[in-house]
Amino acid sequence: MPTLTLDPPSRSSAKIENKVSASKTPENPRVVADIFESLGVDNYHVWAWDNYKRVVSSLCSGLGARRIMEIGGGRDPLFDRTEIDALGVEMTINDISPSELAVLPPVYKTAHFDVAGDTDAVPHLRGALDFAFSRMVFEHVEDGQKAWANLHEMLAPGGVALAFMPSLYALPFTINWLLPHKLTSAIVKRLQPHRTDEADPVFPALYSWCSAGDRVRRMLSQIGYREIVILPFYGHFYYKRFPLVRTVHARFTELARKHDWRLLATYIYIAARK
Repeated sequence: MPTLTLDPPSRSSAKIENKVSASKTPENPRVVADIFESLGVDNYHVWAWDNYKRVVSSLCSGLGARRIMEIGGGRDPLFDRTEIDALGVEMTINDISPSELAVLPPVYKTAHFDVAGDTDAVPHLRGALDFAFSRMVFEHVEDGQKAWANLHEMLAPGGVALAFMPSLYALPFTINWLLPHKLTSAIVKRLQPHRTDEADPVFPALYSWCSAGDRVRRMLSQIGYREIVILPFYGHFYYKRFPLVRTVHARFTELARKHDWRLLATYIYIAARK
């Protein structure tokens, strides 16, 4: 499997693992990888958060995508209406919860369905999307494999699905996975006072297929995706109130970045092209 190494403007480099199907096609088999390469990816978690909107915009432009869907956008879509108009795309905001979509202004086009559910409920979406993306959604999906399979059905040939998610084996997310939701929700609200049920709810986290390991690549390949790009990001701010733990974590993060210990990544971008 070919590995692409990027050279970002930091002392560490990010590696993109690019899986191409065995079938021979005349088109560029590295469409998504080339777009990421042009962005100068730095595999530190701050880059992942600060640049996600730029990443999505660049993929829209580079793919020539026009029919776009944000999965799980709910009350807080990535782009406002003015930005969507500037992109020149037809954007639909999806969510499993009708109450989340109801908060949006009526200028948004919405679609209420479960991305990991029965696609018979949305037959008009089969082959209808050029690009679908999500942000901190896949950790809440009950069956990640089913979600990726459903997105494959919804994408037009050459279409891309992108997910930005936490990685299960990072310690804060492993603890979140193991402890009861009621307890973890209380902890999150204590550490992040803005996370209220009214303004920014804390949803149960299941972490189905939330990993940067080879197992995820194989699963996506078996579904039928022909270009798979997995980008790990390292580090987080969960220990900022604990100086000693924060220092130890910072040193460990540098080791993980240097050696690209993907199973210990904190966040992941996963992009897959049909």
